[in-house]
Amino acid sequence: QVQLVESGGGLVQAGNSLRLRCIPIGSSIVWYTMAWFRQVPGKEREFVAAIDYFGSKMDYAESVKGRFTISRDDPQSSLYLEMNNLKFEDTAVYYCARHRIQWGAMSMVPDDYSDWGQGTQVTVSS
Repeated sequence: QVQLVESGGGLVQAGNSLRLRCIPIGSSIVWYTMAWFRQVPGKEREFVAAIDYFGSKMDYAESVKGRFTISRDDPQSSLYLEMNNLKFEDTAVYYCARHRIQWGAMSMVPDDYSDWGQGTQVTVSS
């Protein structure tokens, strides 16, 4: 099992940008599909973006397409989420997640991911 640690969250004004980073401790993200999810109190965890184990395919929630970019740097053991033109409704705790199996297909379903970070808060003021 791997521990994932997110960083980069914070308080920003609408229209500004943030870059989240996720690093593994005790294991690796190489050959794993990775994803970002977000959650607000009282709501289900929501898919944001995923990237395949090669870093060649990405998928995004409709609500963030054109504004968010997921990327990975395997030599640096890092997963990123570049968030531009942030909106008030992007306010949430953001989690990175590692697929439950190596070479696993990209998925928007939380149950397909077995390892999660503790989350980083993103707050967008309107």
